[in-house]
Amino acid sequence: MIRVLVVDDSVVVRRLVTRVLDADPGIEVVGTASNGRLALSRVAQLAPDLVTMDIEMPEMDGISAVRQLRADRHRMPIIMFSTLTERGAVATLDALSAGATDYVTKPTGATGMEDALRRVGEELVPKIHALLPGHRPAPVATVTAPSPLPSRVRPRIQLRERSTRPGPLHAVVLGSSTGGPAALSQVIGQLTSPPPVPIAVVQHMPALFTRQLADRLDRQGVATVSEATDGELMRDGHVYIAPGGRHLTIEAAGRGLRARLTDTAPVNYSRPSVDVLFRSAVQALGGRVLAVVLTGMGADGAAGAGRVADAGGTVLVQDEPSSVVWGMPGATAAAGHAHAILPLTEIAGAMERAMGEGRR
Repeated sequence: MIRVLVVDDSVVVRRLVTRVLDADPGIEVVGTASNGRLALSRVAQLAPDLVTMDIEMPEMDGISAVRQLRADRHRMPIIMFSTLTERGAVATLDALSAGATDYVTKPTGATGMEDALRRVGEELVPKIHALLPGHRPAPVATVTAPSPLPSRVRPRIQLRERSTRPGPLHAVVLGSSTGGPAALSQVIGQLTSPPPVPIAVVQHMPALFTRQLADRLDRQGVATVSEATDGELMRDGHVYIAPGGRHLTIEAAGRGLRARLTDTAPVNYSRPSVDVLFRSAVQALGGRVLAVVLTGMGADGAAGAGRVADAGGTVLVQDEPSSVVWGMPGATAAAGHAHAILPLTEIAGAMERAMGEGRR
């Protein structure tokens, strides 16, 4: 059983989350707390495997509680409950920076209790199982530590042989999900000079969250980071984040590239989708693409990475020990599409080497 502590100042929300989690045979709610200060003592008493944490609470808010738990060296995953507002987006990114592992959004606008239960269950329960596969400790988003897959699903990895790229590198495309904000912060923050080609990023997040993420990343490194807009010409030295709820694609525009946003159906249950971005890059540029797959649930990006590799492009994936969830990078590697599997700390350097070699 995965033992969960539920922290929220609303008795209604505590009951709702408890009811959702108790319905799963692999999860047990071992306790609740109404504020961050009580959560600290409950964690010490109960040693839960995972904590769900509200952000705004009396006495001690969720962000302060996360920061203190990490200072006390508690390593269990912490999933924040966030609101789909601009203020909620800012607070959620603050919590992730403080050491929270992931987040779910509150069922604002639910038509009733059953609808709220369904929406919370669909978002929260899969994340709990992904963060604790086989009920093993998962790493904090800002810390690199082993997080192995259960042996029954461990893929047999065979790296793809490198091929000669058909021409200079023209773009980098990157995908991430669970644990992605912290991973993106590290990768973009470690770039030593503005990238000589445009970088397009899909991070699975709602719309308000992606804009706030882009603003934060813009302040953390030498690249100019912004949320992509439909029809804009993509410039060297710039990183373009796909807006939540819209697919980001790349198309050729003369000797350059243009960003396009579409509202077509979700792919891999996601919009934006990494596969959609990767496929469009191959259609526009052939193999003159570097694709990077970072930490995340699911398999979004694996099929698109295969297209990149088949076209002669290069595919890098984050390794298992440094990933919060080795779903997306693991699926790409297991399919045989990865040319290299690297720790998060080495991704930026590998990107810069590929960009430099490609331009020469």
